[in-house]
Amino acid sequence: MCEDELIPPQADMTEQEWLHTGSATTAGEPSMPTTGRTVPFVNRRTLLGGAMAGAALAVLPSPAQSPASAAARRGAPGAFPFPEHPNGKGEFAILVTGDAGTGDEAQYAVAAAARDVCQAERVGLAVGLGDNIYENGPESDDDAEFQDKFEKPNSGIDVPWLMVLGNHDCSGLIPGSGGDPSRGDREVAYAATSRRWYMPSRYYSVPLPAADPLVEFFAIDTIPWSSYVAQVDPRYRWDGPYMREQRSWLDGALRASRARWKVVIGHHPYLNNGKHGSAGSYDGFEIGNYTSGVHLKDMYDGVVAGRADLILSGHDHTLQILEPTARTGGTRQVVCGASAKTEDGKAHFGHPAAWQNFSDHGFMLLKVSGARLTIEAYTVDVATRKATLAHRTRQTQPVSAPAGAHA
Repeated sequence: MCEDELIPPQADMTEQEWLHTGSATTAGEPSMPTTGRTVPFVNRRTLLGGAMAGAALAVLPSPAQSPASAAARRGAPGAFPFPEHPNGKGEFAILVTGDAGTGDEAQYAVAAAARDVCQAERVGLAVGLGDNIYENGPESDDDAEFQDKFEKPNSGIDVPWLMVLGNHDCSGLIPGSGGDPSRGDREVAYAATSRRWYMPSRYYSVPLPAADPLVEFFAIDTIPWSSYVAQVDPRYRWDGPYMREQRSWLDGALRASRARWKVVIGHHPYLNNGKHGSAGSYDGFEIGNYTSGVHLKDMYDGVVAGRADLILSGHDHTLQILEPTARTGGTRQVVCGASAKTEDGKAHFGHPAAWQNFSDHGFMLLKVSGARLTIEAYTVDVATRKATLAHRTRQTQPVSAPAGAHA
């Protein structure tokens, strides 16, 4: 939904509460209790439960899609090439944006500011963290909205964009519900005609450089685990074949990766100080196995934490560089969802943060070398279309050794 008419989330666990509770789980049960909260008043969100049955009319099964690695580097004819060598500073520089697809002035302003920084920093790759086409996602794989809400705003940022699906990209009867994951196939299909948009499958990996990877990106589809309505297509249910296949793929891909640095990219965050809250307690109430993201939390806990160096997410229209903690096994959560929209200007939770901003538009740069991984956060003044470097965080040791490396 990513909108303002939200119920304030019930408080997530603090780090100390998590440490005292412990991280052990029983089969099929989350380590963080879900809220079970009753919605106290009627607004758009309270209509979601009633829409569950109606959503069945809009959801049709889609063919299975196998994950793709970047070994084949499938893309449109003339697609912008992936960088195979560091830039002049000895780094791979990657632009990070999220929740950008409005087509309005703020998106254009952030993209213009990012374009200037990309040229100065010799950026060779970009990431789009979902909600690529507001409010309902594309109506076809050649919808004009791809031009109006992606290609035109990002003109001049002529690099491959690693794209993931957001809840608005997979809207069902209600915009932003995530109730029709099959709509995401249109964005996969669009990659065959765009020079920028890279999405060879709904989830995939990209090692960089391909032959001897320094960093590997693992793009995931978080939507069926965290939709605002129950999934009625058996394929996309939280325990259906698609989600089981994706989890198994990610587990195996992280284990097999030879890259020094590993980065998981997906729309919904693991931890989050913004108003949507963290996985397992999203938005303060739950509908069955959905809404709270309890099964996404279980996946992050069991597959990603302690194995990836970063989780890059959007969904909350904020800029956050959270600290790695015992809870995350050293994995750092970054939220970058302010590329077209902003939030209410305040933190709602207290996860340890290196830096965070809840008011400004902005984007981030990820810089990767053998010696370090650097995250730079930029805020953007929409009126002047100028970016300001607001914060820089560096780390020098990866969370886990690459596959086959000596301890």
